[in-house]
Amino acid sequence: MPVPVGPGGYNQGPRCFDKMKMGFMLGFCVGMASGAMFGGFSALRYGMRGRELLSNVGKVMLQGGGTFGTFMAIGTGIRC
Repeated sequence: MPVPVGPGGYNQGPRCFDKMKMGFMLGFCVGMASGAMFGGFSALRYGMRGRELLSNVGKVMLQGGGTFGTFMAIGTGIRC
């Protein structure tokens, strides 16, 4: 079965940089979710409430998302 050809005359898939961006986005979302769970549980354990709780959980979510997203982007870049 022949491979479908794109409008430019050749089949062009996503570039490596596009894959790395997608890996970062996926890792960022997973890191944000895990940061919300772990940051929320630890902040509640320390007795934080209200604005202090939200700022602490938000900070942990951004740190977890950035860290995991960076590692996912690096891993995706290695696979390209």
